Amino acid sequence: MQIFVGLGNPGQQYQMNRHNIGFMAVDEIANANSFGPWRSKFQGLFCEGSLGNQKVIILKPSTFMNLSGQSVGELARFYKINSQDITVFHDELDLTPGKCRFKLSGGHAGHNGLKSIHSHIGENYKRIRLGIGHPGQKDMVSKYVLENFSKKEQQWLQKLLKKIAAEAGHLANDASEKFISKISLNSKNDNKKDKQNNELKVATPSEKTSSQTDEKKMQKSTLQKLMDKFSRK
Repeated sequence: MQIFVGLGNPGQQYQMNRHNIGFMAVDEIANANSFGPWRSKFQGLFCEGSLGNQKVIILKPSTFMNLSGQSVGELARFYKINSQDITVFHDELDLTPGKCRFKLSGGHAGHNGLKSIHSHIGENYKRIRLGIGHPGQKDMVSKYVLENFSKKEQQWLQKLLKKIAAEAGHLANDASEKFISKISLNSKNDNKKDKQNNELKVATPSEKTSSQTDEKKMQKSTLQKLMDKFSRK
């Protein structure tokens, strides 16, 4: 059995925050793979389902980010789960927006959710790091992560979440490298399509050309007025 944990803050006001991308990822996995209904237990919400031949429990702690470990620890003890069978999905400031990386064990890099989990089950668990980018200055981080994804950001966000849900079976079956490889390949294909679309846009008449045409019409109209004025004389 595998445990997937999404990190975020509970409450409607936080739903679209950058800090809640972990919640979004596991929600998409549950919805796309027909998991059972969400139930309240272990200081959070959890649901059960299967990915391939592997049973998976998905957990969303309701403790707020800084106390996520309480929920994860309670569930792990109840099911007697080894920490290596736990995968945590979380936001990552140090990755470009839309990037996805796998990490096994190691430090928490100042992430309060991971820090809390460390204190309850140790550091020997798996993480899926979901890039949200960095605001540029350390004193802006708290505000930045609690802001909603912009409309522009939501374009890559929806693509990323769908890819994660489609390839999550590899994670459940201990094939993390294949999971990341599939996500990266899909991203490259998307970038190629976007580039082709941009090239098509460039090939169409530009606003500049339209502006130049309008300017010529205006000049012609002004010249015609002058000609009419002198012809009347």
